[in-house]
Amino acid sequence: MTRSSTVLPEKAHVLFVHGMGRSPLSGWPTLLRLRRQGWHTHTFGYFVCAQSFEAIRDRLVQRLVALCAQGDCIVIGHSLGGVLLRSALAHLPEGTRLPRHLFLLGSPMRPARMAQALGHLLPFRWATGDCGRLLASPERMAGVPPPAIACTHVIGTLGWRGRWSPFGMEPNDGVVALSEACGGGVEREILRPIVHTWLPSHPDIAQIITRHIRPRVSDSE
Repeated sequence: MTRSSTVLPEKAHVLFVHGMGRSPLSGWPTLLRLRRQGWHTHTFGYFVCAQSFEAIRDRLVQRLVALCAQGDCIVIGHSLGGVLLRSALAHLPEGTRLPRHLFLLGSPMRPARMAQALGHLLPFRWATGDCGRLLASPERMAGVPPPAIACTHVIGTLGWRGRWSPFGMEPNDGVVALSEACGGGVEREILRPIVHTWLPSHPDIAQIITRHIRPRVSDSE
């Protein structure tokens, strides 16, 4: 066994949490690939225009408690979904069995400049609600704890760069800059030429997960 691998029993559980403005459908291509390999797949949905960040987080805590009670699992969070998962993991009741691994997909670890740039626009504020305000707030983003479990972050770099790009020449995925996604206590960061929207469905994601999560061969391994 390599030190970088997390070993789980076969047919463990995986929970996908989508990003802001998306739905559980965005992760289905990756979940279908994992399901073919024997995983039990699950999704968690939410509407940012209807609930506060804390209200969504609290529902996610309940879902994690129930899922982890069923056995070993990993969790995947795209964009805001990763922020929600980091917060939810830190708010699990004492004694809760923890997921074995967290996979982040283009998830900001610090304030997102796109949220800050658009925050004054009424359509953006209406559509993103409290979650949009959180992503733009240095104080609130600093209050989201680093990952409480082993974590791999897949960061896209195929966003537009140049004089007229909001990111200048900095690598980005079109929504989140590399500097906004890196760091934050993540033990492994993987850069891929993928745009933000396609991170949850790109074939590389299932391959990365199965490369770092291996089935247990024997109890003595």
